[in-house]
Amino acid sequence: MTINLTRIYTRLGDGGETHLGDMSRVPKTDPRIEAYGTIDELGAVLGVALTLPELPEGFGDWLRHIQNDLFDLGADIAAPDDSISSGAGPVATARRRSRRSPVCSPRGRG
Repeated sequence: MTINLTRIYTRLGDGGETHLGDMSRVPKTDPRIEAYGTIDELGAVLGVALTLPELPEGFGDWLRHIQNDLFDLGADIAAPDDSISSGAGPVATARRRSRRSPVCSPRGRG
């Protein structure tokens, strides 16, 4: 039997706010909400690309790597500001990715 959840109540009301990863509240218009939503959509697009039968050899591993890094980046953006300043934030994630990628490098070099 399938259960359909048609209404979910958080008892917080809308108020134009949402939670970050640490459960702090920010306006839904906060740029980081848009950023991690966009990053999540990009990860989904890569997931669709990974299902294509005509995907060139070697691209699958590369795309899965990028998809994983995007997931990490989204988590970093959803974290509170103090964790970003500790060096575990989006800049550190981007630097790790650029060191591993045979195609991309920081600032377009190489």
